[in-house]
Amino acid sequence: MSTAQEWGQLLEGHVGRKDTVITSALFTAPGDADDTAASVIKGYDVRNLVANPGAWPVTPDHERPHWDWNPLEYVGPLRFGMSPHQVAAALGGQLPAGRTGAFPFWFWKESGQWSLHNDHFEHAGVTAHYWYPEGVPELGAVTVHGRTGPQLRYEGIPLVGITPSVLGSAIIQHAEDHDVGLRFSLNGVAVPDGPNLYLDTARMEDSSVSEPTFCAKDYQI
Repeated sequence: MSTAQEWGQLLEGHVGRKDTVITSALFTAPGDADDTAASVIKGYDVRNLVANPGAWPVTPDHERPHWDWNPLEYVGPLRFGMSPHQVAAALGGQLPAGRTGAFPFWFWKESGQWSLHNDHFEHAGVTAHYWYPEGVPELGAVTVHGRTGPQLRYEGIPLVGITPSVLGSAIIQHAEDHDVGLRFSLNGVAVPDGPNLYLDTARMEDSSVSEPTFCAKDYQI
């Protein structure tokens, strides 16, 4: 069982993403029902998820650290191209609370070279995403956790922990006021053209808050 962002008629009259979440489910055959089944792991490696304590705390904005970012270059202390060890060192030496990766052929299970995909840093409130442009893991993107991560801004607009509809309206209004380009990501959200920014959401009980991912040049979500 999981949740997905609800879509429907908005106040503006068009269909779009709402602020609420609704349930979704993955149905499997009897032999594929446990967490180690290939069909489950291929969708998401649930064995490495950080356990939810049963609460949905959201850090108030004034209690969050505020980070600077430069599109395609760095997010706070994290520079794109860093190794996993450099990422951990930049975050004060903390160890990841969870990490996900994969072997090259999931249907052959544990064969070949295991590749690191993500490091989840609970205390810092970020997830580091790695790619392999030179054959070794390099930092390609940073997701800032919507409920607990540091705050970052785009042209004065806060991007983290904001009601999705409010953030979307602010970005569209900025684009109209300053005649700048917009593009729509795969999840149907308007984002500024150029910074390689992806805006997703984090669940907060039956509602949601914004959760951005900042990407290096040519990195694809």
